[in-house]
Amino acid sequence: MAPITCIITDDEPFARKGLQGYVEKAGFFDLKAQCEEAMELSAVLKQQPVDLLFLDIQMPHLTGVDFVKSLQNPPKVIFTTAFKEYATDGFDLDVLDYLLKPISFERFMKAAFKAKDYFDQNTNGSEASYLFVKSEGKLEKIVFDEVLFVQGLENYVVIQTTSRKIITHSTLKAFIDKLPQRKFLQTHKSYIVAYDKVNSIDGNMLDVGLHQIPISRQMREQVMQLLINRGR
Repeated sequence: MAPITCIITDDEPFARKGLQGYVEKAGFFDLKAQCEEAMELSAVLKQQPVDLLFLDIQMPHLTGVDFVKSLQNPPKVIFTTAFKEYATDGFDLDVLDYLLKPISFERFMKAAFKAKDYFDQNTNGSEASYLFVKSEGKLEKIVFDEVLFVQGLENYVVIQTTSRKIITHSTLKAFIDKLPQRKFLQTHKSYIVAYDKVNSIDGNMLDVGLHQIPISRQMREQVMQLLINRGR
């Protein structure tokens, strides 16, 4: 699945910066713009339609709720607000989630996964459950639900399933784009694992089936948050 395109709109610079960091850390968003208020957002949307808005409710001139109501075909929305009582203002709108400030990364990721699941289901419709790769002169069927992990070895990848190991000519980066993002997570520059095949976490290693998969130091915090929040 392609990254979820999004825009952050909030009149507080600190709030925009915090959300930007979370969006970048999540790894499956494509942040197209940041806006200070609704009228600026309106102008941006005319030039740059997006999938999702992270939208503050209380803003000068026009609230986030009133702005969404003014749109004929609005993008999906995750509202943010510093006031719990305002979270019900847009209750009749078809929004994905409400985030109460200050927003923790853990809470943000719960909302992010709601968005990811929504777009996975609605963009892909009948999402493919397998792919074919060329290995040793023939095409091998890879069922996503059977994959434990994928290891990158320069211009080859090793696909380890529950029953066999398949080697095909590809870079890991190119292979990632063929996998459903909601099922797989990159833990290291050389490894991708299936979320539901992780049995335990031991320091900087993941137990996946009978295998141990490393977590890089740079990715550790993100991997831990994604795995923990994914199971909630």
